[in-house]
Amino acid sequence: MEIRNCKNCGRLYNHVVGPNLCPKCKDDMEKKFVEVKEYIYNHPGVGVAEVAEAMDVSTQQIRQWVREERLQFAEGSVTDIMCESCGKSILSGRFCPQCKEAMIHGFEHAYKHEEPKAKEDHNKAKAKMRYLS
Repeated sequence: MEIRNCKNCGRLYNHVVGPNLCPKCKDDMEKKFVEVKEYIYNHPGVGVAEVAEAMDVSTQQIRQWVREERLQFAEGSVTDIMCESCGKSILSGRFCPQCKEAMIHGFEHAYKHEEPKAKEDHNKAKAKMRYLS
């Protein structure tokens, strides 16, 4: 563990893992996340900027939740979140469905190892044990 200052309130806390937030600010952020999620659910078609303004949350924080796939906007929502591979507009995650599929197939192909064919031993006489004199 290491002692750090909370990036939100400046208090000292024991940092183990995760964002640089003290436990109180982390709890407050989770409560805000639940409120934002409910707002998006109750207002289909909203965009990132509208949610940020209505819920008093930074657009950066909303984008982070979307990239982590904790939030997903409804079909038809105008988001300025782009696929990191092709640049297409997406509703959740880091990549569009087509790029995800291409990566999955690429990884599957990369891990398919063909078993080497067993070499036939043409010279069985050479395979005998030998002794040095």
